[in-house]
Amino acid sequence: MTPDLLAPLDLAFWNIESAGHPMHLGALGVFAAPSPGDAAHAADLLAARAAAVPGLRMRIRDVWHPLGLHRPGPDGLRGALAKGLRQPLGFGGAAREPDPRFDPLNHIHLHAPVPGFHAAAGRLMQRPLERGLPPWEAHVLPAAAETGFAVLFKFHHALADGLRALTLAAAILDPVDLPRRGPGPAAPRRGPLPDVRALPGLVRDALGDLGRALDIGARVARSTLATRPVPALTAAPTGTRRTAGVAVDIDDVHLVRKAVGGTVNDVLIAVVAGALRRWLEERGEPVEGLAPRALIPVSRRRPRTAQPPGNRLSGYLTHLPVGVADPLRRLAAVRAAMDRNKDAGPDRGAGAVALLADHVPALGHRLGGPLVGQAARLWFDILVTSVPLPGFGLRLAGHPLTEVYPFAPLARGQSLAVAISTYRGQVHYGLVADAEAVPDLHRLARAVTEEVETLITVCAP
Repeated sequence: MTPDLLAPLDLAFWNIESAGHPMHLGALGVFAAPSPGDAAHAADLLAARAAAVPGLRMRIRDVWHPLGLHRPGPDGLRGALAKGLRQPLGFGGAAREPDPRFDPLNHIHLHAPVPGFHAAAGRLMQRPLERGLPPWEAHVLPAAAETGFAVLFKFHHALADGLRALTLAAAILDPVDLPRRGPGPAAPRRGPLPDVRALPGLVRDALGDLGRALDIGARVARSTLATRPVPALTAAPTGTRRTAGVAVDIDDVHLVRKAVGGTVNDVLIAVVAGALRRWLEERGEPVEGLAPRALIPVSRRRPRTAQPPGNRLSGYLTHLPVGVADPLRRLAAVRAAMDRNKDAGPDRGAGAVALLADHVPALGHRLGGPLVGQAARLWFDILVTSVPLPGFGLRLAGHPLTEVYPFAPLARGQSLAVAISTYRGQVHYGLVADAEAVPDLHRLARAVTEEVETLITVCAP
């Protein structure tokens, strides 16, 4: 089987990783179970099912190739030509390929009972994945003081983005009867050679991509000027990790949204801004005029169409109005900033740096990865991302999934990241931080709850 070369953004994630800054996503799922032995049975099921999921068998290995192009896929040579016009030639890269020695027992780990799921999750999140194996793990954590168990899933960002990671994790949970989708749009028939009539358009698109790249680069440069650093969010990294989670009723979020307008996402981001203000004030740090830069990833996947397994991300860069004291004014400021981002679109602006990966040859990712990782703190102060979850209930060994907290990776120089998911009527905030830089992460989690309560109070009729 021919190896599947990593897309440029996947290659970037693979190369910016270091021992102290692993680039894996995480999700801590909590399951209700009546018996202490249910966790061991769940671990056995996960191992048995993992062997049958092709995506979980894929390892990543370094390769060298002469042109820096992906091999022709469904688009044939025309698609390869289009990629060639958009991406410089280069040497070196990495590819996904099935691991002939794949053993699920290397990836499914049953732990001794733990006193707290998040305490265990933090220690496990700081441990890099084994790069010689398919880069994912599942850790089954029985509860020490009560029944029930949790599973921490870890997927390297080069293997899967949030949506792909969800698909892979769901494949080893209990089968679910999904509504059947109708057929997607038919792909146009393509000949064996590029249509010469399309060449001017391909060249025009390539020049347009170059123009966007230059525009993004200029905006990134401007965004790093005249910014006030936030030491609590960009402290010296130690490579340690701790996690925390907060569950919020989605009905409360809708109450606020209906009272002030905007979107659910506007409210959720405003809650982060308000929680940061409370947390920093409690620490005795100055907050007036503070507006840390938040990177908000945006998926570029299209629904109902076939997509490659790699990352397809852009992003918005927005200033969180932490320095604004009034919670409704903070929410209005977030709404206005997000409206401006949406009007501009996810393919332009300082937040769209991920798109620049397409313009870097493979060798550039290999050699420049460490430098890019170190530059993250100059680009943004905190990552705030949303992870899509299904509307139906998930189970493992018949036990319902009751809570799920997503965790984002921390780039070098970043002390805190926030990931948000909505599941079964609850919004779950997953917080991951450098354990030594943010020893009081539990206080920030409490501040999230307090900010939601404040918004409800000021918005109540």
